[in-house]
Amino acid sequence: MESIKQGVNYVSESVQQAVHGTSKEANKDVAKDSDAPIGTRASAAKDALSDKAHESKHDAKAEAHKQQI
Repeated sequence: MESIKQGVNYVSESVQQAVHGTSKEANKDVAKDSDAPIGTRASAAKDALSDKAHESKHDAKAEAHKQQI
């Protein structure tokens, strides 16, 4: 039963990691867009950094759950 729980947690963390990775890439693209207003670009850059941190956190949690299976 514990293995099933850890497996579900692993999948959940992996999905969240992927979502933040996708968001990070989209924000990076906006931050690099020279046609976007500077405020939008700065906000996107900040959001990309936040997404990167969340992506790393979920990756570490997913790996921990994987090891516990």
